[in-house]
Amino acid sequence: MEIIGAVLEEVGRPAPYARSRPITISELELDPPQQGEILVRILAAGICHSDLSVLNGDRPRPTPMLLGHESTGIVEALGPGVDDIDIGQHVTLAFLPRCGECASCHTDGKLPCEPGTAANTAGTLLGGGIRLHRNGGPVLHHLGVSGFATYAVVNRKSAVPVPASVPPTVAAVLGCAVLTGGGAVRNTGKPKPGDDIIVVGLGGVGLSAVLTAAGLNLGSVIGVDANLDKTDVAIDMGADAVYSPEQAIRKGIKAPVVVEAAGHPAAFEAAVALTAPGGITVTAGLPNPAARASISPAQITGEARTIVGSYLGSAVPARDIPVYAQMWLDGKLPVEKLISAEIKLDEINAAMDALAEGRAVRQVITFD
Repeated sequence: MEIIGAVLEEVGRPAPYARSRPITISELELDPPQQGEILVRILAAGICHSDLSVLNGDRPRPTPMLLGHESTGIVEALGPGVDDIDIGQHVTLAFLPRCGECASCHTDGKLPCEPGTAANTAGTLLGGGIRLHRNGGPVLHHLGVSGFATYAVVNRKSAVPVPASVPPTVAAVLGCAVLTGGGAVRNTGKPKPGDDIIVVGLGGVGLSAVLTAAGLNLGSVIGVDANLDKTDVAIDMGADAVYSPEQAIRKGIKAPVVVEAAGHPAAFEAAVALTAPGGITVTAGLPNPAARASISPAQITGEARTIVGSYLGSAVPARDIPVYAQMWLDGKLPVEKLISAEIKLDEINAAMDALAEGRAVRQVITFD
């Protein structure tokens, strides 16, 4: 079938992207779903920093690639062997499918699926297939989703059913921002009743962590960001106070659970400094692989600290996305507050500029 999608043509073109236009809106051919796959009509797709990291070269991927990994839609066709989901079902797409069989899939979300990771790196679906083509040549999949398009074929294990009563703009953001930020709190930090929580880095993932921490109704929720222009937004999402890293460290503020969501060495160092003795520093940000940070091993040892990575919120999407959907339905997780703007597909390059310049939290592409 013919679809319209946003294809990254080349990694590393200079900003502003509205001028260099690394992403083109293209007509493509989409193959029907094969064994274990489904066809999804996309309703909404969030623009995430992980998309920007591919575009700017921080996390290079092969091109041409149809971008987008935070999406939601309606199942329109089933491939052979799919009998556990119905046509017409609303789904949120998760960017790291879990095969359910490898050793990593038996770590309760701690480690990413090994075949899923390999497929994502290669630009294929789980199982190795490519279903996108343009002018007779292949177009690669982004993280098994390629949701910046009118339709997508994905592996069934990349799709999680959600209630139709959850709006598409909300359902899309559950698949990455909330799954990652919320999971860094719930699954990795595991705060106890009364625990204060500090979140360092108030982008989409960090603010999702703030929303989730506030929804859990534990102790105080404190936001930390170098840009204090985010203060009002963070407080609106449930933070009790917001400080710059320097202010928080100078005031001696500490918490037993600290989530780093900025993906920058300075933010990681601040998160470690703000962790109370005996506490846990959860690092969920993804900096450039060459980035390095400086911390004191003696402090880690002497204060019995724990530092742990949290990739995709240590999530099992099929388990966790329904939890966040129910929290939204119960009024405990106002995800709509994350959404800076609803845009159209052909505004994608300008939207990447807004994200790169810190002018947006979550922009969501909506499809008619």
